[in-house]
Amino acid sequence: MCMRRCLVGLTFCTCYLASYVTNKYVLSVLKFTYPTLFQGWQTLIGGLLLHVSWKLGWAEINSSLRSEVLTWLPASVLFVGIIYAGSRALSRLKISPAKICSALFLLAAAGCLPFNDSQFDPDGYFWAVIHLFCVGAYRILQKSQKSNALSDIDQQYLNYIFSVVLLAFASHPTGDLFSVLDFPFLYFYRFHGSCCASGFLGFFLMFSTVKLKSLMAPGQCAAWIFFAKVITAGLSILLFDVILTSATVGCFLLGGLGEALLVFSERKGA
Repeated sequence: MCMRRCLVGLTFCTCYLASYVTNKYVLSVLKFTYPTLFQGWQTLIGGLLLHVSWKLGWAEINSSLRSEVLTWLPASVLFVGIIYAGSRALSRLKISPAKICSALFLLAAAGCLPFNDSQFDPDGYFWAVIHLFCVGAYRILQKSQKSNALSDIDQQYLNYIFSVVLLAFASHPTGDLFSVLDFPFLYFYRFHGSCCASGFLGFFLMFSTVKLKSLMAPGQCAAWIFFAKVITAGLSILLFDVILTSATVGCFLLGGLGEALLVFSERKGA
């Protein structure tokens, strides 16, 4: 059992890292700044793979709980906000938005980080804050609906369906639908391969996250998530063009300390 948990944890960390690096490459290096299309593609692939998994018996989705769908609708709206704002932030910030969210656990780190970021982008930080707000509101709704009969897989399935529909409709008013025709790498294989990889990796990350939560106590799960964030933040500095100053490093360390304390408190609470 212990070996199985370690395997699931390592699989989660691998998917987390690979998903972040792939998304960062598409959004920041190739500069595919059309979030309604990119996130619409990812949620479409995730929804199709989850539907196929359900039909093959690899995942269990309760299709008879139609009365619960409406109560979950506000959470699905917030889910769209999470992925849309996260995509906008990731395309503009050299620093990982996840790392910024970690820093916000300590007010000092959060207040100092934008002023000490030599690659400061106000729009990027704006979308990072929107992303953080949506994540917080989503988790509050999730906890308030513990009595909801929807499982984590059911919730994600509804999130995928709602996201595909909403982002498809939003692609025209946001201008992404026609602006994408001017994207310089539109017909390049590396762009096609990266987009395909991002869709599959997003699904595997979701699936491994559900497995992680089902097999481990909340404290252990939080520890693995923290470990994945640390590895991803460290490697992203090596893989992408990030300018670090002593003040920025200090903010990162404060943010990491804040999240580590949260993990410790959750383990003690469990």
